[in-house]
Amino acid sequence: MTSAWSAAVLALFAWWFFTGAILLIVRRADAGDKVAHGRNVFLTVPFFALGFAGLWISAQELTVANAYVSFVSVLLIWGWIELAFLSGIITGPELRPCPAGLTGYARFARAWDTMSRHELLLAAALLAVVMLTSHAENTVGLWAYVILFTARISAKLNLFFGVPRINTEFVPVPLQHLKSYFRQGSITFAFPIGVTFLSVTAACFAERLISAQTPANTVGFALLTALAALAAIEHWFMVIPLPDAKLWRWMLPDTTPSRQDQTHEL
Repeated sequence: MTSAWSAAVLALFAWWFFTGAILLIVRRADAGDKVAHGRNVFLTVPFFALGFAGLWISAQELTVANAYVSFVSVLLIWGWIELAFLSGIITGPELRPCPAGLTGYARFARAWDTMSRHELLLAAALLAVVMLTSHAENTVGLWAYVILFTARISAKLNLFFGVPRINTEFVPVPLQHLKSYFRQGSITFAFPIGVTFLSVTAACFAERLISAQTPANTVGFALLTALAALAAIEHWFMVIPLPDAKLWRWMLPDTTPSRQDQTHEL
């Protein structure tokens, strides 16, 4: 696991696995009882704590093992925050759809109110990650979180301002009102800015990867290069009509009522 290719494959698998696991938990909760979402978030708090513990321990020394541990630890932190958001537990005070005809700053302010607590939690976690790793030898986790944070903010801004392709298939029940804040249309200034930044970031880490002198540096920069490249590719999914949802659809339970159930309800 000391080669760049092994690290890149692990980053790709981790991206797919963590995304799929979160979607699976949320989809099952959608089909469960009223407290299913809250129960899932509460029961997974230990993973959130484990992420910070792993990040702090692995930050003390840059080794191949610690590079992997810090990367996975950040995914645990990030994954729990995303689960709390998708479960509707940590979102914002505004839970109503966007009124028709609302534009400009009023629309932006209302959109902020729908997810403000989530954004503040992401920022607070970023501050915690910086405090744990900024002066440490191993900063793989720090840069991984920065990439995820930047990519998420950019993606949300693009969905707000407008992109040609928006996949709402995986929007969970507690967040159905968010779809009214998405805007499907031509790309805006937010798209080239976000894609360019992430692409340049991937190129910078790739340059560091090529000149890496130790196995630990090779693994660390390979993980970060792959993550930044995946973030850029995810942005292109909002423009190019590719069936990216198929990556996870096959593993998720179908929550659509059957024809028999619909007849019985009628």
